[in-house]
Amino acid sequence: QVQLEESGGGLVQPGGSLRLSCVASGSIIISPYQITWHRQAPRKQREFVATISSAGDTNYAPSAKGRFTISRDNAKNTVYLQMNSLKPEDTAVYSCSIYRGALGIDWGQGTQVTVSS
Repeated sequence: QVQLEESGGGLVQPGGSLRLSCVASGSIIISPYQITWHRQAPRKQREFVATISSAGDTNYAPSAKGRFTISRDNAKNTVYLQMNSLKPEDTAVYSCSIYRGALGIDWGQGTQVTVSS
């Protein structure tokens, strides 16, 4: 069974930074898989934030490009999301997912990010 656990969220002032972590555990190594960060703000649908392929190729939502950086440390079974220049509209629950082809997609429960003065 695969478990994904996000951490690193919290309350930060506008313009601040946070680094989120997504740690995979259970019978899995993340190196062959694409991992994606998503977020869901109150009363809004979940949206794509950033993704990283097994080769390290990255892609970002327009709202994240230039401010957020996704990276992976396969040795630690962990994917990170460095978020800089945070804005109030970045407030959301951030969750990660791992796409394992025919084995499907696994999700973490998320970590709350609140950007407020």
